[in-house]
Formats: sequence, C-alpha cells, structure tokens
Amino acid sequence: MGQAFSRLAQVIALLRERCAWTAALTHEALLEYLLEEAYEVIEAVETGHTRAEDAAELSGELGDVLLQVLLHARLQEETGNFSILDVVEGLTAKMVRRNPHVFHPDGTLAESTTGDPAEIERAWDAAKKVEKPRRGSPFEGIPVSLPALALAAKTQNRARRAGVAVPAAETGSGASYGAAVPGWDGEKELGDLLFETVRQATERGIDPEAALRGAIRRFTAAASPMTD
Repeated sequence: MGQAFSRLAQVIALLRERCAWTAALTHEALLEYLLEEAYEVIEAVETGHTRAEDAAELSGELGDVLLQVLLHARLQEETGNFSILDVVEGLTAKMVRRNPHVFHPDGTLAESTTGDPAEIERAWDAAKKVEKPRRGSPFEGIPVSLPALALAAKTQNRARRAGVAVPAAETGSGASYGAAVPGWDGEKELGDLLFETVRQATERGIDPEAALRGAIRRFTAAASPMTD
C-alpha cells in the first residue's frame, strides 16, 4: 500500500507541474470540491453502496475525497510548510495518543482494552484537553460553517460530554430554545416533522437555517458560563 500511495502522491505532484488547470488551483478554489465530494460519500452510503455489488461506487467517492486531501497537502508542500507525509504521520500519532485503551504512548498495543464507550470518550476528551489546553469551552473548535442541523447535533453532543445540561423544548411560546414539539417515533416521523417545520417557516418568510443557528447561539451563550 505504501508504494501505491507514494505513486498517487507523485501523480498529483506531476499534475501540479504539467497540467495548467491543476496548477491554477488554490486552497480557496478547492473548498467547493471538498464539500461536494464529502456529500457524495454521504449519498453513496445512504443509497446502499456499502453492499458488495455496489461498493465500487463508494470506493470511487472515497478516492475523490482523498484527491482533495492530497491536493491541499501538495499546495502546502510547494510553499515549504508541510507535506502529505506530515499529514499521515500527524494523524497516526493523534490516533495513538487519543486511544490509550488500544495503544501505549509508544504506539505498541496495550495488553487489555475496554468495551465501555463512555470510558473511551472520556479518554479521547482528556487527550484533546492536553493537546489544546487553552480551550475554555466545550464548544470551541466546532466549525460554525456546518449546516445548522449538524451544528446543533454537534453542539448538543459536546455539551452532554462536558456535563452541560441540554434543556428540553418548552411547551409555551416563550421557550428559550424552541417551542412545543409534537411527539414522533422513529426516523421517518422525525424527518416528516422537520420537513413540515421547514415548510411552515418558509411560508412565514423565516429562514429555518438562520433560525436554528440563532437557537444554537442562544444555547451556547447561556451554557458557556456554566463551563468556566
């Protein structure tokens, strides 16, 4: 695999040198492709391309994401900052460091491990705190450019892992983070509820994405003092 990966990195370098279109790429220009390719991976998984007979589709989409990583790394290598090797070595070290239930600090396998997901999460979070001690809030580092639903889910997950309460939706119109929410059971009903919420919002001229982002900001502003 090492030889194949090295050949791929070489092909990318040659394209940067000899292909005018590839040579003109910048980090900023690549961002739309990175986002698009990531969504195509999601679509391939959601449409069942993990099955053996369809897995070639997912393999191709993963290759397109890898291409984006290699191009960004190559741009940095050309400026002398870092190379794809630094990316790989950094990721390897991070995976060892953040998974002490599997690895010793030197990368050798631990004699025993744990099957407790909560314990694994605590070890991961502890390692992150050592890496980034200046972070004073569990919400720091969450990309605010995430789509609102993904941002809400990530924010709430971070809050729970930090022991910060996530208030349930209130039943009155004066709710801080939401209004009355009808009961639902299962993914299909939840999807229908979200779709209907968006329909009502757009009919009233309200941007649902902006509305949810506002709710997230209110929650994090209220919760942050609790984490000091």
